[in-house]
Amino acid sequence: MKKLLLLLAVVVCEANGVLLAADQPEILLWPKGMPEPVVPAEPAEIVDMGKDGIQRRTNISRPRLFVHVPPEGTARTGTGIIVVPGGGFGRLADGHEGSEACEWLAKQGIVAFQLAHRTPTTNHKEVNAGPVQDAQKSVIEVRLRAKEYGVDPKKVGVLGFSAGGQVTIVAASNDLQFPASAGSPSHKPDFLLLIYPYKIYDPMTKALRADIHLDSGLPPTFLAQMGDDGGSLPQGSTLLYLELINRKIPAEIHIYERGGHGFGMRVRPDSPGTADWTKRATEWLQLRGYVSKS
Repeated sequence: MKKLLLLLAVVVCEANGVLLAADQPEILLWPKGMPEPVVPAEPAEIVDMGKDGIQRRTNISRPRLFVHVPPEGTARTGTGIIVVPGGGFGRLADGHEGSEACEWLAKQGIVAFQLAHRTPTTNHKEVNAGPVQDAQKSVIEVRLRAKEYGVDPKKVGVLGFSAGGQVTIVAASNDLQFPASAGSPSHKPDFLLLIYPYKIYDPMTKALRADIHLDSGLPPTFLAQMGDDGGSLPQGSTLLYLELINRKIPAEIHIYERGGHGFGMRVRPDSPGTADWTKRATEWLQLRGYVSKS
């Protein structure tokens, strides 16, 4: 009987765009169907743990948010942050660049929303098109549900790692990429944190990628990455920082000598920056009023 009631609850919640997975709520982004380009339902979504100890998720045909609320007894700040993992658009490294980042944020009183955007999109004409739609819809959904989760709709940010960083900056710097409902809140985040954003720099033109529109009204932005990162070149983060400063948009950047790519929330030996960036990010969030000072 209990199993039947649970099944009925899941069906009812899914119809309303909310899923309950164990004790963690999930928010379906497109309960009535997502816009093109879509990822087919087959093969089924899978989550596996690699030999490197990194969790990866792929075949995501039902984009959604996993909600991480602050632990009991933790004072809430009213801030909500959507976390967009990397993975090169073929999969999501949503452990060390997803759930672990959300847990770090939740311990600081932030409600964190882990985005599982559609993937793989590597065979799509524009690999970031679908994920950008999902990221924009995530900001809208968090604002729509702000009261439910104790979030101030004016304190909604996005944290993106690697390919998720590319998705984050493209989503924030472009108009809405799908038809909006009447009275829908803005898809523009109030702030951004970009951690080694992937391929935002074009080595041929020595400029930022063409789908980043700098004059679109970007919010305050925090950037961090390693100087020896061959996957996400430091020129991209540096150039973006300079462009933001030239437009008088508050920004902060940290480039550490070494640490490589894809460290997420994991500290690497002889790479102090992989441990330091979270401290600097917390200080920046405190400076902006999104985290309470200790």
